[in-house]
Amino acid sequence: MANIIELKDVSMRFNMSKERVDSIKEYLIRLAKHQLQFEEFWALKNINLSIEKGDVVGLVGLNGSGKSTTLKVISGILRPTTGTVSVSGSISPLIELGAGFDYDLSARENVFLNGSVLGFSRQTMEEKMDDIIDFAELRDFMDVAIKNYSSGMVARLGFSIATITHPDILIVDEILSVGDFLFQQKCEKRISDMMSGGTTVIIVSHSIEQIERLCNRVVWLDKGTIIMDGPANEICEIYKNEAGKAQG
Repeated sequence: MANIIELKDVSMRFNMSKERVDSIKEYLIRLAKHQLQFEEFWALKNINLSIEKGDVVGLVGLNGSGKSTTLKVISGILRPTTGTVSVSGSISPLIELGAGFDYDLSARENVFLNGSVLGFSRQTMEEKMDDIIDFAELRDFMDVAIKNYSSGMVARLGFSIATITHPDILIVDEILSVGDFLFQQKCEKRISDMMSGGTTVIIVSHSIEQIERLCNRVVWLDKGTIIMDGPANEICEIYKNEAGKAQG
């Protein structure tokens, strides 16, 4: 089967300021005078990763291992420092839910705003409006400015909008922890439905049980490199054992 995502020798470097700067003004002055020293941080180092259409891949690893950076590189949010990224098909990235919202607008207005960002017509969003409202469980709050929403309500709305159509590739970063247990189950079911429809899915989750339930393949990252890549049940078992030893 053809690869829908291909990363070849991908590395991602960030320049991090070595000294503390107390304000943006001070930062800009010191930057203009070339008085800032930077330290290179390689978030990814020579990553090679091929994902086939219909694969459901979980990324595991400690904080700072490069999981979210990998998702952002695949989504096109970040351009790698070196290497190439090839993606075939439409992507729905559930990375920062609500990042594209205007908090002074109502939820209903934000559905149209987000829809246009995702490339959907106003008519399409009008047709999908009831489904979005009902899935997000926000029927009584759709004409309220979302600055009055809790973070969970914002995330539920973002998830509902982003998954209203079936993209070729769905990218999920820790957002399955939004809302209560019942809403998490709804999210998992919707993702499972998308999988059965042939959507390729890449998931980052702190819940190893969630990764085991949803994924057929797991990639284990550590300090920006892939240390294991294989069947979900095998990799998760090894990962849990290593995590247990570290805690012990």
